[in-house]
Amino acid sequence: MTTPKPASSPRQVLLEVRHLKKYFPIYKGLMRKVVNQVRAVDDVSFFVRQGETLGLVGESGCGKTTASRCILRALTPTSGEILFREADGTVTDLAKLDRRGLARFRPQMQMIFQDPFASLNPRMTIFDIVSEPLYVHGMRSRAERTEKVAELLRLVGLRPEYMQRYPHAFSGGQRQRIGIARALALRPRLVVADEPVSALDVSVQAQVLNLMLELQEALSLTYLFVAHDLSVVKHISDRVCVMYVGKIVETAPTLELFAAPRHPYTAALLAAVPVPDPQRRTAIQELPGEVASPANPPSGCYFHPRCQFAVERCRQESPQLEEIAPDHFVSCHRAAELSLPGAVSHV
Repeated sequence: MTTPKPASSPRQVLLEVRHLKKYFPIYKGLMRKVVNQVRAVDDVSFFVRQGETLGLVGESGCGKTTASRCILRALTPTSGEILFREADGTVTDLAKLDRRGLARFRPQMQMIFQDPFASLNPRMTIFDIVSEPLYVHGMRSRAERTEKVAELLRLVGLRPEYMQRYPHAFSGGQRQRIGIARALALRPRLVVADEPVSALDVSVQAQVLNLMLELQEALSLTYLFVAHDLSVVKHISDRVCVMYVGKIVETAPTLELFAAPRHPYTAALLAAVPVPDPQRRTAIQELPGEVASPANPPSGCYFHPRCQFAVERCRQESPQLEEIAPDHFVSCHRAAELSLPGAVSHV
């Protein structure tokens, strides 16, 4: 598979993922014999520039969260490269580092979790939750940590006097702000946001998204934004990667992808987005068939059993991720000849 290369840009590439794979073994019998593997992430390549937001989207189970956890090395990848550019310009492959080698990169990469109710320890105060990364990385003075936590709470729109309360005293939106404060405690350069607003009320989602955009501008943050809600992705992302059954099928600048998708799966996702107009009726056409199993994917293109444009080549030959326009990569044999509808007018 061709590795996507960034077009010329004044922004440096902060993170580049090359041919990332993560397989989980399937065991059977008393002897725990490996009989198959789940290809959760299957040869994924993309890059993220300094200061931008890359949206990683796809249906549930497509492997986007697994990919993000491999990047942070919460999971050990089966193979591939995870190239991270440090502040001095040095590029390091995180996939090859052991636990000790990863220690100095932990402050530079942090995660905002999906569920604000499960990601905060109910037995710890807000001060303990937000200050824990500071303590682990050497800030032993309680007075210094108290001052830092107060600063972080103000930064995310919470009052410093809340720091002695417990998580149960806060709403979902406030808890997610606490999670964001914890993620920013060490001033990371890369923040992986794993569906950070999907568990929140719609009215609160916009507040949290706008906060993330403000923090990105103020702190020069880079986001890898994992989501399945395309309207949210369009609001916050500079570029979008679309995943299907562990593979990247399309990557493009956000407005270009929404205006003119080049992969049938991307077009199907856009067509399924509800139109916020009661006077306009649209017939949502569901994709035929079921999502392919990552333990037993079909031959050729993984999407071909559900694709109305599939030809014999699609069934036999796996497509390569190719650049069809600057920063626009597509994995489809027929991308050059298809004309697919976009969704700019209603997303």
